Amino acid sequence: MNNFLVSGHITIETTVKIDSFPIEYSPIEFNFNGNKSTVSGVGFNIVKAIKTLGGNPIFCSLIGNDIYRDIIKNELEKYGISNEYVLPIMNETSQSVILYNKTKRKIYLDLKDIQEHNYPVNNIDSLINDTDIAILCNINFSRGLLKMVKNYGKLIATDVHVVCDIDDAYNKDFMEYADILFLSNENIIGREYEFLNTLIETYTNKIIVIGLGGNGLLLYVRDTNRIQHYPVVKTRNIVNTIGAGDALFSSFIYFYNKAKDPYYAIEKAVIFASYKIGEKGAAEGFLTESELLKIKPYEE
Repeated sequence: MNNFLVSGHITIETTVKIDSFPIEYSPIEFNFNGNKSTVSGVGFNIVKAIKTLGGNPIFCSLIGNDIYRDIIKNELEKYGISNEYVLPIMNETSQSVILYNKTKRKIYLDLKDIQEHNYPVNNIDSLINDTDIAILCNINFSRGLLKMVKNYGKLIATDVHVVCDIDDAYNKDFMEYADILFLSNENIIGREYEFLNTLIETYTNKIIVIGLGGNGLLLYVRDTNRIQHYPVVKTRNIVNTIGAGDALFSSFIYFYNKAKDPYYAIEKAVIFASYKIGEKGAAEGFLTESELLKIKPYEE
């Protein structure tokens, strides 16, 4: 079917290009063509990536009943993504500001009051029933969908991003329910294999991917009981690494659903993410499947 249910947040994202970190203070700095505001957020990034590749995502999200409501809905319509389940029940839409150069980025994320809301689960049973894989981002309003989706026997994929504790109170439910689990090594640098082995022993995830930034990634597949390292590849010059993890995650899910082969899926996902970071914004730089299959990457 190639159908995906995605539950994740949307933000209005402003990216600001800078020369270097730390930032030296000055009262004003002219930054011609260095600032850009777009619709983004983990949920939006994933939905747009999957739609661009050729999948059929259904998007559940919460936004504000504010000046950004129509901008967001128009942006979804622009890419052929239904906004039926994107509900404007918050007072304000989440916003983020991202400072970046070629190697680093600093994110200021203001979720407003989104963590105090639950996604209304009434009348979405049919959506779950028609889903191949449910992508439940680790935003609080996705939490109520975990057990519901599992009861339907559907695969759950989630990215818990930056964690350092196997019993992390906020992310424990997501780690426990996920069949496909992604995370970053940013808070476990130097102990990635130890942390991965603990995840394997503690939970029942079928597939685990740990992103290593510029050092590539680790892939674990329970069916083969293998841990494999994949280096980064280069497809074009890097502009901004923001959104690389979302691109890797969403493209992996897309190709895994098609081929049911995690090794094939990760090879394609590495290319997809590499190409994506040649753009400024987190929701930009996505390839169609046919475009991706024509690219011949090379290792850094």
